[in-house]
Amino acid sequence: MGLKGFVEGGIASIIAGCSTHPLDLIKVRMQLQGETHAPNPAAAQSLRPALAFHTTTPGTTLHVPQQPFPTPVPRVGPITVGVRIVQQEGVAALFSGVSATVLRQTLYSTTRMGLYDILKQKWTDPNTKTMPLTSKIVAGLIAGGIGAAVGNPADVAMVRMQADGRLPPAQRRNYKSVVDAITRMAKQEGITSLWRGSSLTVNRAMLVTASQLASYDQFKETILEKRLMSDGLGTHVTASFAAGFVAAVASNPVDVIKTRVMNMKVEAGEAPPYAGALDCAIKTVKAEGPMALYKGFIPTISRQGPFTIVLFVTLEQVRKLLKDF
Repeated sequence: MGLKGFVEGGIASIIAGCSTHPLDLIKVRMQLQGETHAPNPAAAQSLRPALAFHTTTPGTTLHVPQQPFPTPVPRVGPITVGVRIVQQEGVAALFSGVSATVLRQTLYSTTRMGLYDILKQKWTDPNTKTMPLTSKIVAGLIAGGIGAAVGNPADVAMVRMQADGRLPPAQRRNYKSVVDAITRMAKQEGITSLWRGSSLTVNRAMLVTASQLASYDQFKETILEKRLMSDGLGTHVTASFAAGFVAAVASNPVDVIKTRVMNMKVEAGEAPPYAGALDCAIKTVKAEGPMALYKGFIPTISRQGPFTIVLFVTLEQVRKLLKDF
């Protein structure tokens, strides 16, 4: 019975991850906007808000003189970022790092969904067939943390592959696949680089899993208890979209920091751009303001909503198909 939960969760997660990958890529690109140490500012300035130029960090003071017009560069939204990716890198670029997404969902989501299912079965009251919200949250925290630790190498590879196109051609990593990315990171930067930002990944996954899975179950139970809708597609879509919104609000700040720490380029003999998660958070807020932690929120919710809907609707269908196994 326990293994079945892993299989069901894994299938649903891979389908959801692949179908919403372009939205995730746009989210990553937006979260990297405004980094004060990013290379080739002239090439990257078109993807950054004007506020990112107000910094005294060495190497970034040439941003303003290089602007072709005296007016500030307008803040670009997810649609603009998506269109520019297609124009500059081609349609296929929207699926950059999709192999890493498949591996990440296979490792991370399969683990978290399976463990959550096991804990849910153990902690559900056999008489009432219900589980307190606090128990759901604790189960989500545990399952998400373990799943993230398992899937971190694929997460690092995915972030780098998605962000590669924003770098100048000479500085791109040009990973051929997720296997190539993980192999080269281990050889060039050491095996520990595969767990770079793992504390952030774990924290984010705990927040996402607790808010996403727990809130989905809670919303679904509430809808059915109050007889607002029957147990069908309408209920699954409504509960999953609400769960996606809750997860996006809870996880976006950690997600921004995670993306930047994982993507940073560490040169031999030089200090890394960020000393750690806290340093990254402080530098981000100082240079770009507190709302920088919610960069990419629109594509995050735009991705988290569809992802969560596809995830749970697919999960419910897979459960029906496998109910006799």
